[in-house]
Amino acid sequence: MTEPKIAVVTGAAGGVGGATVRSLVSDGWRVIATVRREEQVAQLNAIRGVSAYALDLLDSDRVMQWANDLVHRETPRIDLVVHTAAIAPVGPAALGDAQTWESTLKTNVEAPALLNAGLLPAVRAAQGTIVFINSGAGERAVARHAIYASSKHALRGYANTLRLEEAQYRVRVASIYPGQIDTKMLRGIDEQLGVDFHPEQYINPQTVADTVLWIANAPDDVHFTNIDVRPRQEVSAQFNV
Repeated sequence: MTEPKIAVVTGAAGGVGGATVRSLVSDGWRVIATVRREEQVAQLNAIRGVSAYALDLLDSDRVMQWANDLVHRETPRIDLVVHTAAIAPVGPAALGDAQTWESTLKTNVEAPALLNAGLLPAVRAAQGTIVFINSGAGERAVARHAIYASSKHALRGYANTLRLEEAQYRVRVASIYPGQIDTKMLRGIDEQLGVDFHPEQYINPQTVADTVLWIANAPDDVHFTNIDVRPRQEVSAQFNV
């Protein structure tokens, strides 16, 4: 019997993260999932094929230790890493405070980088794939999203560099740049911006999860890199106010 492929998914309690976990399990993968809160661990562990852990992405030392322990004690081979965890503060660029900058950059950029540092030996062993859920804000300016957009631009630079460096190990690195997704995070953003929330106009989280699976199951001869996933009807203009 063939051993299942192994994936690590961060932000597994979120809309995209949760859909990704369930899609991978349905496709026969074994999934190691990270969440923020302990109560979310039990919910995910109830899914057959999922091993969930509570991991504070703001605790840099703990992030690195967790990744190192996972590789050395549990799995020396990882076929897929999916970074979905993120936070998205809203506010004018001129009013960003130090704490918001620090927590956003730690969650959206530093934590994925530190996790990769620990997980890469296992990803290299599998000639696996690393997928970053970036954002349209990682490609363009978005009013009142200066801190979030900065973190996503930084993540783009990190991912593109990682791809070059890991090519020698046949590790694939892909970034997905979704537009507005029907998630609790976007609902909160819309409320802060005073914009009506219209889920029917936004991308279904399952669509992003399906894109992750498509990348992960790509044939050996191809490497998907930077992929835009936009709503069928573009709605970005309402955020530039």
